[in-house]
Amino acid sequence: MNTAAIVKAGARPLEDRTAPMIDPFGRAITYLRVSVTDRCDFRCTYCMAEHMTFLPKKDLLTLEELHRLCSAFIAKGVRKLRLTGGEPLVRKNIMFLVRELGREIEAGRLDELTLTTNGSQLAKHAAELADCGVRRINVSLDTLDPAKFHQITRWGDLGKVIEGIDAAQAAGIKVKINAVALKGFNDAEIPDLMRWAHGRDMDLTLIETMPMGEIEEDRTDHYMPLSEMRRQLEQQFTLSDIAYKTGGPARYVEVAETGGRLGLITPMTHNFCESCNRVRLTCTGTLYMCLGQNDAADLRTALRASDDDVYLGQVIDEAIGRKPKGHDFIIDREHNRPAVARHMSVTGG
Repeated sequence: MNTAAIVKAGARPLEDRTAPMIDPFGRAITYLRVSVTDRCDFRCTYCMAEHMTFLPKKDLLTLEELHRLCSAFIAKGVRKLRLTGGEPLVRKNIMFLVRELGREIEAGRLDELTLTTNGSQLAKHAAELADCGVRRINVSLDTLDPAKFHQITRWGDLGKVIEGIDAAQAAGIKVKINAVALKGFNDAEIPDLMRWAHGRDMDLTLIETMPMGEIEEDRTDHYMPLSEMRRQLEQQFTLSDIAYKTGGPARYVEVAETGGRLGLITPMTHNFCESCNRVRLTCTGTLYMCLGQNDAADLRTALRASDDDVYLGQVIDEAIGRKPKGHDFIIDREHNRPAVARHMSVTGG
């Protein structure tokens, strides 16, 4: 439907665009994840194919357009915004967008601006990120063994990631480590990874691998249910469930022996859909209302149809009205195809 048709049908007045976004199940949408690029300087085996075909750069929204979309969501009640990729810090001039969004924090329109990164580019950007109001980041790190790190990332250098973590902490940014638990690869290392993270005052969050995108390996070979991972950890550690939340899907436990927190993200064994407050925007302006479903909304067309946000706001509202109750991830030998064809790098997890 074009702009004129929307207006004729009765678009909401401009002053009503700030009405909160409530999905069909009564969940307020207050968290936007923005994939600023599908490109990455790693090729993690559970996330990407080794020889990826990325979007042509001409198909990407400009950083100014991404900022306008983010601002529209902030005006509609989003209070937390996370930049993801691919690897967000490989996007050319990405700090322009970070600084513009930082002004939303200064103005009190946004509570938190964060990002998820592989850490490879963090050393050169950490100080500026902190200056723009970024107070907390997630760094994806599955192993502290340099050879295994290079193996699973295909291209990564563990030393550069550690250097980036050092720089972020020196800049006053709180770092959380994200690790995908992989049976037969890093499951035996998780206790040492947790001790290392907690020893540096960093939380550790474990994530179950998800069936997204075609990759070379069979995910069932390395799928590790976190219920089993927790059982193994409890042979060495005292884990106590706590109510701590960061706004994301992780459930947290406190580890008595280290004094740190361990998060568990379980899209497979215990999904977190009942409290989902998130939607995901891609670098092409596609809005996914659920990570594990294919339904999406085209915001790029709406964005470029008009200089004001009336039509855009209505398209966003219509999309939120289609947000499903949850996803349908399955990993077993009978379901050897991904639940969704797009790779994790498209929507940033």
